[in-house]
This record gives sequence, C-alpha cells and structure tokens, in this order.
Amino acid sequence: MKPVVTVAEMRAIDAEALESVDHDTLVDRAGTAVAASALRLLGGGYGRRVVVVAGKGSNGADGRVAADRLRRRGARVVVMEAAEAPERIARDGSVDLVIDAAYGTGFRGTYRAPSVPAGVPVLAVDIPSGVDGDTGKACGEPLRADVTVTFAALKPGLLQGDGPLLAGRVEVVDIGLAVDRARLWVVEDADVARLLPVRARDSYKWQSALAVVAGSPGMSGAAELCAHSAYRAGAGMVRLGVPGADPALLMAGEAVAIELGPDGWAAAALEMVERCHALVVGPGLGRAAGTVAQVRTLVAEAPVPVVVDADGLVALGSGKEIRPVVSPSQRHTGRGRDAAGKVHAVLTPHDGEFGSLTGGPPGADRIEAARSLAADCGAVVLLKGPTTVVAEPEGTALLVTAGSPRLATAGTGDVLSGAIGAFVARGLPLFEAAGLAAHVHGRAAALGPPEGLVAGDLADLLGRWLSDIRRG
Repeated sequence: MKPVVTVAEMRAIDAEALESVDHDTLVDRAGTAVAASALRLLGGGYGRRVVVVAGKGSNGADGRVAADRLRRRGARVVVMEAAEAPERIARDGSVDLVIDAAYGTGFRGTYRAPSVPAGVPVLAVDIPSGVDGDTGKACGEPLRADVTVTFAALKPGLLQGDGPLLAGRVEVVDIGLAVDRARLWVVEDADVARLLPVRARDSYKWQSALAVVAGSPGMSGAAELCAHSAYRAGAGMVRLGVPGADPALLMAGEAVAIELGPDGWAAAALEMVERCHALVVGPGLGRAAGTVAQVRTLVAEAPVPVVVDADGLVALGSGKEIRPVVSPSQRHTGRGRDAAGKVHAVLTPHDGEFGSLTGGPPGADRIEAARSLAADCGAVVLLKGPTTVVAEPEGTALLVTAGSPRLATAGTGDVLSGAIGAFVARGLPLFEAAGLAAHVHGRAAALGPPEGLVAGDLADLLGRWLSDIRRG
C-alpha cells in the first residue's frame, strides 16, 4: 500500500526530520528530484528552454535548486518570482517546459497562475499551486500539470477533488522522510494478492458461506447481482432471502433461495444466517416502514459481520438519530466492537445515501467525512466516489483509485456489496475486505468494454481479475 499524509502530518514529519537532517539538505534532495523528472520530460537538458515559477517558501526553494541543476545540464532557465509573474508566461515556441514551484500543500488563499502556451508541458512541485493539499479543491486558476513530483508520500489533495485532474501523472520521491506512521493508504494490486486468503486444499463450501438479504417483489435483480458477484468473489455458498418473494420464482442461479415472508421476516433471516460467516443486507429491499424495522433488528442481532448497502442504509436512521451499529455481544464491550475488538458492520454509502445518514453531503474533504461517520456509528464506512474512501472508527483509512466512469451504471453497487461480503466470508476483517473489494471492483471494470459495461458483466469479470492476480 502507498502511504498518504495530510498537510498537518507532513508538517510534523518535516519538523521531526529537521532534528537529524538540515533544511538545505532536504531542499537539495527535493530540487534534484524535480530536475531529474524535468530532464525525463525534456528528453535531455542541453539547449532546452525552461521557465521556473518560484514562490518564497519551500516549494520555491525546491524550484530554484531544480533550476540550478538544469543549468548544469545545459538548459537555458529563467526563474520568475510567483508574485511578479506576467499573465502569460512566454510566447509560443519560446519555452519547452514550465516548472510550477509557486506554492505547496500549505497554501491558503486564491492563486491565478500565468497562462502557458498550448502544448508546453508543466511539471508541478509537490502539488499544483492553488490546489488545497487536503481536499484537492482548486482555489483560483491553477495550471494543469502533466507531471507532479511529490515528496515522501502522496497527499490527499492529489487523490480527491480537482487534484487528480490537475496533477497529471504523480511521481512520489523518497527524500529521506519517515512516513511509516501514515494513517491513510492507497490500495494496490499486490495488496489483494498478499492479503486475500487462499483456499486450502481441504476447503469446503460452508467455510466461506455468505447470507444475502436483499430485493423485494419486482426488485429481485439487485439481490441476484449481489449473490452472483459474491460467488465470483469466492464465496463457497450463498443463501439468498428476498422478503415477500416466492423462492421458486427467483432467478437465483447458484444461490440457495430461502423463503422470507413479506412481514416480520427478521427472525427467519437470522435463522438463514446460521452456518454463514457474513451477511449482506439492503440492495433492493425498499423503504417501507416495516422493512426499516426488520433491517434494524437484523443488523443489530446478526451473529456475524454485516455489510449494509442501499436501502439497508436508509433504515439505520439519519443525522443525530443514527445509532451505533452493534450486535448483542458488543453492547457491554464498547461501541461498535465485540470482545475481540472486531467491528460489526461496514456501511457502503454513495453521496446521496451519505446525506441520508448524516443530514448533509460529504463536502470537499471526503476522507474526513468518511472518518467522521465511521467514528459516529462505530462501523467501517466505504464512501463511494472517483476515489473511494474506506474508513474505520479509529481514523485509519484506505483509498481506492481503481474506479472509473464505467462503473456509473445501475447495479454495480450491488456487485460491490456482494464482493465485500464474500471477502469477509473468506476470512478478511471488514476494513480490509471493503478496501480490497473496492479495488478489485474497479480493476475488474477495466477489463470490460469502455462503453456499455453492465453490472452483470462486472460480476463475471471479478473472478477473471482475481484469477489473473493469483497467476501473477
């Protein structure tokens, strides 16, 4: 996993490093790294024309060191003070590269960058100037970088908001700063291969059995997608209950359909959970008052970890009414955790569902929003988005950048909840299961067509991607 540090955390890391390494050494390392990246962009230095826009702070110092290194390689470099830069940086054909070293992650205010001739690449130092280091919000008119060289670790502002669109390709450079205590991490392919349990030679289906309570009469598609994706993600057995639907009429596929009555079905659902290792509840259930009461009972009384999605989230309450998500065994051992310290539930809202749960939208800092909700309800929270955030109650979070617009189609959320449930049933803790499943979900979508991907296709692609990662 790649570490991510906030602006405040980076400031503390810098301060700690200065106890053993002087400031000039760190600036020299950073500026040298920027120059090396610039040379790769330029294809060499001799005769190249470079403009460096440098501010008064550390970013400006990094840019000036880079300018010095590029001059040594034969480049013609002009350093402009950020506060005095003209509206247009150069005439067409008079510059080969612009280095944006005006302001860094700690910048506050509004920045209007000088315009750059079309086709001239831009290299940003640490973060494009004018982009908030934590939220990624563009404050003013920043330059769009082709490459951003950032130091020690990724910053949240490069991964959310406007940051991903303005940063271009991000290169993380080690300049000798310790970031091992980071509380944010980006999930990578290797993490799936390393953490997802491999089935033992003597495995049998009940060892990774999953229960799914989803759907309603006329809305069974969500339940079927969830169950199908769970199998593709490695569940050995899926027991599917659709309240009020005739099991004989369900297109349940390999899932074992269990009869749940139209009313008061929580007790039967709890019996259905027996022998299963996880429960998914919510997709397509509907929002009738009776359904809300049954979902609350089921989530609270379930003897196994619960993945709550879609209509199941609405049933948990809203704003200050939302209650901690705990099971009977947790009621005397601390909010949201059992005696073994395990979280009982994962909630998987998109922005609209997040608003229903909290009373308002996530806001600019989606990472902090997910962390806050996780702390409030004592559950893991997976906040869906271009960068998906998975937060646990104590504040550690996983960031998933594998998603794409291909997933913006009906039913893909049901596929994700099934995959999370399968990973929990296979033995992963809820936090890791949610983060890895979201990553696999995005990576599987990339195997499908750029246009016309549907949720049913995505469920089948899960198994294909997981098989590929196992083969290495």
